[in-house]
Amino acid sequence: MTPTPEAERLNADLAAESPALAALLSPLGRRAAFPRGIPFQSAEARGKRFDGTIGQITDGRGGALPLPSVAAALAGLGEAAEVGRAVLYSPIDGMPELRRRWRERQRRGVPEGVDSTLPLVVDGLSHGLSLVADLFAGPERPVAVPEPFWGNYRGAFATRTGARLIAAPAFRDRVPDAAAVARAVAALPDGEPAIALLNFPSNPGGWSPAAAGREELVAALVAEAERRPLLAVCDDAYAGLVYDDAVPRESLFWQLAGRHPNLVPVKVDGASKELAFFGGRVGFLTFALPPEGAAARALESKVKGLVRATVGSPVAASQAVALAALASPSIDAEIEALRRLLAERWRAIVAALAVCDPGLLVPLPSNAGSFVLVEVTAPGVDPEALRRHLLERHDTGVVAIAPRYLRMAHCSVAAADLPELVRRIERGAAELAGGG
Repeated sequence: MTPTPEAERLNADLAAESPALAALLSPLGRRAAFPRGIPFQSAEARGKRFDGTIGQITDGRGGALPLPSVAAALAGLGEAAEVGRAVLYSPIDGMPELRRRWRERQRRGVPEGVDSTLPLVVDGLSHGLSLVADLFAGPERPVAVPEPFWGNYRGAFATRTGARLIAAPAFRDRVPDAAAVARAVAALPDGEPAIALLNFPSNPGGWSPAAAGREELVAALVAEAERRPLLAVCDDAYAGLVYDDAVPRESLFWQLAGRHPNLVPVKVDGASKELAFFGGRVGFLTFALPPEGAAARALESKVKGLVRATVGSPVAASQAVALAALASPSIDAEIEALRRLLAERWRAIVAALAVCDPGLLVPLPSNAGSFVLVEVTAPGVDPEALRRHLLERHDTGVVAIAPRYLRMAHCSVAAADLPELVRRIERGAAELAGGG
């Protein structure tokens, strides 16, 4: 299927303003464009005396007409207008006020000269990553990812688009390697477009680089951008959850923006962890481009076309809740209180792991995020077998990651209970190693 004339126009706009972006587009990305269908025509009719464009039930004058039970469930949003906004369809790119507020929050402390687009609302970070994959990954497109990695990267990039994952060891001799992904890209032929997945704080590693490690990674990515168009996907799911004062909390996205014309950063973030609104499924996509430029408009059209073709539009009720939370004068204090709670849990699990028998379990360095990763060193013990043993014999659940790791989500266990969690894992490993 060849791109439509509208898609070809968008492709030309991208090529004129950012040749690297145009070169990075996947076949689907080249075809994507927001169609001039119902949502487009409805947006043009907004505010008209009579609006018969869109299939949602209103009071006849554009206002919501919620069932009383639904309105009662949403009453905490306040005024009827806010309840109505939660009930009716969202714009395909998200509620304008939420997009503006999130951009303001993202850019706190960012110099004015660093470009970023108005974020596009998506249905959670997984949806955001899958949209990035749709736009830029395709059959055999190389995607460098630190290993061990979050399993859904494989689903979003390899299974769905046919991209080729290139795993780079995130730890060398149990020491974090900040520039591992850049080294994996460096092994590719000159000129081949590539994607680098950057996830700090990391899942499953629970680690984020300090200033020197970040500079090493940025320098390595810029060097690779001299050799190829390079998309740097900043998966900022756990943004801000840092427990070591020597480690920066801001996204790497801002250090990459504008560093090289061939280096194209995209930021994927959202309310799931930053607002502890996991079930809300409110995510955002942001590009390092001037917000009013032709390239930004072209990417917005392409993302909207893909959103329209899959989920229709982002969930309005969740956006209304997120917007109300961001408007609260206490939101920053609430987020910091949650970070401190997680820091207490992190300290508790790190202390418990520090006294483990290294012949059974060895913790990998951690300083951030929601997880810690341990290497199963018990002789002959497979992590999956240990996971099953813990479920069946010790009433304990953790995640096994091949070939030799366990991931523990300290975010979901009380600090006082974490030493017992670690003891059970250690005991289970000893039992399996001894044939118990």
